[in-house]
Amino acid sequence: MQRELCPVETLYVGQRSRAVLSCALRGPVDVAALSTAFDTVTAGQPTLRARIVPDGTGFALRLLGEDDRPRLSVRTGDLEEAYAAELNTPLPVGGPLARAALVSEPDGDRHLLVLLVDHTITDGHSAIALHNTLWERYRAIVERGAEPPVAVSPWPRPVSLSLPPADEADIAAYLERRSEEARRHPVELVSYDVPRPAADEGHIEVRRLTLGLEATTRLRESARRAGVSVHALVSAAVLMTARRRLEGNGPRTLGCLSPVDLRSRLASPVPASVMVAAVTTHLQTVEVSEETEPLALARSVHARINDFITRGDHFREMRITPEIPRNPALQTGTVIVTNMGVVPGPRLPEGLRATDVRLVPGREQYFPQAGRSPVMACVVSFEGRLAIEFPHFTACFSPSFMRAFRDDVLDGLLAFAGTAEPAGVLADAS
Repeated sequence: MQRELCPVETLYVGQRSRAVLSCALRGPVDVAALSTAFDTVTAGQPTLRARIVPDGTGFALRLLGEDDRPRLSVRTGDLEEAYAAELNTPLPVGGPLARAALVSEPDGDRHLLVLLVDHTITDGHSAIALHNTLWERYRAIVERGAEPPVAVSPWPRPVSLSLPPADEADIAAYLERRSEEARRHPVELVSYDVPRPAADEGHIEVRRLTLGLEATTRLRESARRAGVSVHALVSAAVLMTARRRLEGNGPRTLGCLSPVDLRSRLASPVPASVMVAAVTTHLQTVEVSEETEPLALARSVHARINDFITRGDHFREMRITPEIPRNPALQTGTVIVTNMGVVPGPRLPEGLRATDVRLVPGREQYFPQAGRSPVMACVVSFEGRLAIEFPHFTACFSPSFMRAFRDDVLDGLLAFAGTAEPAGVLADAS
């Protein structure tokens, strides 16, 4: 049994990108119950029991045999080392599109669950929903001592096939307009600081910042007073930081690429529990100099995204996505700033608590030989605390470069929030 991939989903096949969701835990974990919970979750979603296979000129999802479907792996070890290993281990070509690993420290009190899902079948919202559903089933098993019934869902319909009707001439005109904009306003990219291509030597690392509850609240209040979104403030801080990595004092053309959620904007909304990629992107180019006022930049970012959605261009953008391989400039930004919003953490049984939850994107190829690339900032607020992850490949951007980049973004956010939060605001000191 299989389901054909639509042209938009097919783009993810070549990218080999994945969502990496992790949950640090403290307290007792019933390994057998968690393994059962993972089996029941994957049993209910055909995409989690599938692999990608060639299908004519495209690709399709085909169900795996019972012996090949993903299972929870369990081991003992150092949690930081385990996270780095899982982050850098891709999903196998032609194999399962999801992987779950539980790593426990020798004393059995601290644990790390890492959940990886291929972006061909997920976006950030469905990855988080999958994670929380896994823990809901685990809690039900632990508290009630019985395995919840499994409701098997049908193959999810590709979002690109659920878009509102469109006029072909209108879409062609939109593509031409976007292509012309990309030709007239090519964006500048941040140069790598690692001096030589060394693709075989690099690996993925993540620099991270988090704001405490008070600073996050103040940042939201500042955004509300300014009439912009928190996403716009974060985008402005990241853009200003990128501009400081470019030469010269005058204006430079920068691009900000932001995902736009489609789930809630379709005529028949798609629940977050449906394992399907349901996002498009918005690329805007802005002139940024060292004299640019950050709040004015945030207002521009906010207004342009709102106009994009009001015009219905998010649907047009989804329709032209198959053109990206022929014209990469349509989706090339100086920075990529995601926007997951405020999401709930997992509900756990008594005695077990989540001490941290993270969502980080990873992929197979980073092309250090290119000499420059966009800088990614993955933004999500778990339980009301803002966190920004900066994944990078060490053969492109060095850890010291990304630490400084992260710290500059933090300074920008604290300036917006009007606070000088004490040391300890950063979740890692790496």
